[in-house]
Amino acid sequence: MIYLDTVFLSTKIFVILNYNFMSKKKALITGISGQDGAYLAKFLLNKGYEVVGGERQNASGSNWRLKDLDIEDKVKIVPFELLEDSNINDVIKSGKFNEIYNLAAQSFVGSSYKSPILTSNINGMGVTRILEAVRQFSVKTKVYQASTSEMFGNNSDKGKQSEETDFHPVSPYAVSKLYAHWMINIYREAYNIFCCSGILFNHESPLRGKEFVTKKIVTDLAKVKYNIIPSLKLGNIYSQRDWGYSLDYVEAMWKMLQQKKPDDFVISSGMTYSVKEFINKAAKHYDFDLIWKGKGLNEIAIDKNSKKTIVKISSQFFRPTEVDYLYGNSSKAHKILKWKPKTSFDDLISMMCQNELKKFS
Repeated sequence: MIYLDTVFLSTKIFVILNYNFMSKKKALITGISGQDGAYLAKFLLNKGYEVVGGERQNASGSNWRLKDLDIEDKVKIVPFELLEDSNINDVIKSGKFNEIYNLAAQSFVGSSYKSPILTSNINGMGVTRILEAVRQFSVKTKVYQASTSEMFGNNSDKGKQSEETDFHPVSPYAVSKLYAHWMINIYREAYNIFCCSGILFNHESPLRGKEFVTKKIVTDLAKVKYNIIPSLKLGNIYSQRDWGYSLDYVEAMWKMLQQKKPDDFVISSGMTYSVKEFINKAAKHYDFDLIWKGKGLNEIAIDKNSKKTIVKISSQFFRPTEVDYLYGNSSKAHKILKWKPKTSFDDLISMMCQNELKKFS
């Protein structure tokens, strides 16, 4: 009798443990070496997910963000190339993923003018390859696509931009993202695949790449402070952006895939600031008190105390076409996803600047 009870108890424990193992969700994050990929990986790990990171072959060794977040050994990395159909098919067919977050892209607007065909192939056709693989081999897998506010471009409506706002892309990057955005809609409607797009407005963090203007500002201001470079050089400082914090925004990505029905959502802070305002707020963290003088290419910012020129305008940083104004309305996400940003613009700048200053302490 004791033997039977032991067997029954052991079997019961095994069933419970096996159930817990089987019920653990598995997610693929493409572009895991990027800012959002790293934050999302940590977020999902904290939720108990098994996380697999898709990484293009020539990105090997670039997972410093995973190291910074102390999760490098908790994520399995697999080769994932958006240009290769067979690779994508193999990963998705064998992975048995509950969720796929496609964050991989040629994500630099400026570079898209130099490489429009490559940008279109990666950002546009790459998403189609993922959707086709899901349709053929893993139709129950939920898919998140990273769309972008750049798709709105220079829309004539100067109010807040929502899911109902017309798109007017003005760069090869934005056009490629819009193609992917509409393909998500087609696969959702035509094949009943659970796929959705997050139309994310600008979001930053200490993990932001050096190619982005916010990171350039906080990094170069630190270098100016410590006399490593003479000044910060920028292009259009009057473009306005809706900036948020990446860690807040990856939560919204996850929430989209937890809904009963797939849909697209604008994710934004609901506040807009110019690049110049970002500079002014960041400069204070480096003890600069800026005074602006001049106009156009001759505009400069001088430190009131040292009389040193801190910021200069350079024609080399202007793009062929520029988005002047982005201002998001994420009320739909507030209502349906129960999501709101937690981090203010000032707090975001503060954490980015403090992170740079640590490098010199």
